[in-house]
Amino acid sequence: MRRIHRTRRDWAADLGLMLFAACFAAASSDSIPIEDGLDPLWRTVDQVIGGLGCATVLLRRRWPVALAVALLLAGSEVSHYLTGPAMVAVFTVAATRPWRATAWLAAVAFVPLPAFLWQLPEVSGDRKSSALTYFALIAGAIGWGLFRRSRQQLIDSLRERAELAEADAELRAERARREAREEIAREMHDVLGHRLTLLSVHAGALEFHTKAPREEIGKAAGVIRESAHLALRDLREVIGVLRAGPAEDERPQPELADLARLVTEARAAGGRIELTGPPDGPAPPPMVGRTAYRIVQEALTNARKHAPGAAVTIRVAGGPADRLTVEVHNAPPPGAAADTGGGGGGAGQGLIGLAERARLAGGELRAGAAHDGFRVRAWLPWPAADPVSAAGQG
Repeated sequence: MRRIHRTRRDWAADLGLMLFAACFAAASSDSIPIEDGLDPLWRTVDQVIGGLGCATVLLRRRWPVALAVALLLAGSEVSHYLTGPAMVAVFTVAATRPWRATAWLAAVAFVPLPAFLWQLPEVSGDRKSSALTYFALIAGAIGWGLFRRSRQQLIDSLRERAELAEADAELRAERARREAREEIAREMHDVLGHRLTLLSVHAGALEFHTKAPREEIGKAAGVIRESAHLALRDLREVIGVLRAGPAEDERPQPELADLARLVTEARAAGGRIELTGPPDGPAPPPMVGRTAYRIVQEALTNARKHAPGAAVTIRVAGGPADRLTVEVHNAPPPGAAADTGGGGGGAGQGLIGLAERARLAGGELRAGAAHDGFRVRAWLPWPAADPVSAAGQG
């Protein structure tokens, strides 16, 4: 026998429907037509059968179709007090069973209707009213069950669509993070390849020119040491970044000093941009500078897309042994409210990629709508200048 697991909510619903069937039977007892000369004992038996019928409502989850058919047949042939349980049973079938089962049950329920309508002129007023009310109640129970099932199917469909949309958003976010990692890996590959190539060339020169002047040997050794030091530092930054696909052709990578050129190009395109910084003095590490450049570039792109004509303020500050702070703020354009950039076709994937870039560089990025527009803030580490590196550069 199939075991039915019921939650507390299921038990509450079943007991409530059983109580409804009993109350309906009690409330409608006075309107049930009684034949003249009917034995009072039979009336008592009829009521007992009605009470048992109300109790069978608790079986509606295990045998809904069989229970509904039995109650419909018994209600028309045996007992007058089974209308309430029959309504609950047909409602259950219509709400939980396939369309075919509901159609067959409706056919069973309304088979007596044509014969009753044929004999309608000969039926007394009380029996006529009682029978028409019975068929109307059964039809209403079936209709309500169908509505309940359609509503549940709609809720299930919406829930499934929401879960699919959430899974799709997670996939797109993961794709954006992976693309950001791959881009960083490509940039770091270019840097490491350049430095390691220099190291190999100078080491080969020392190997094949053992009788070179001492000054040239010392100079080459210094270049090798510097290249190895910088390559190891960049390698530590890229550890953990997995790269997919073949490396692209080498191309120059932007750094913090290129922000002025980026702003000039944006102004030439009609943008109202104010740039404060970058700070004077030594440049930050290449990865930090590139990350800051990409953050400003993406923020300006978003401002052009979502708030055309808005004034943009860029502030870059920081120094060695501290951190580099990048802040981009765009105000709403005159006479309109700025789009925060959360909508549109990209759905914020650019900001997700920038946050991943900042995290891989050891920093943090936050972006969101403010009362005066949209603001992007990033904090990137800026380690102190290495004395060996500084001496090599000097």
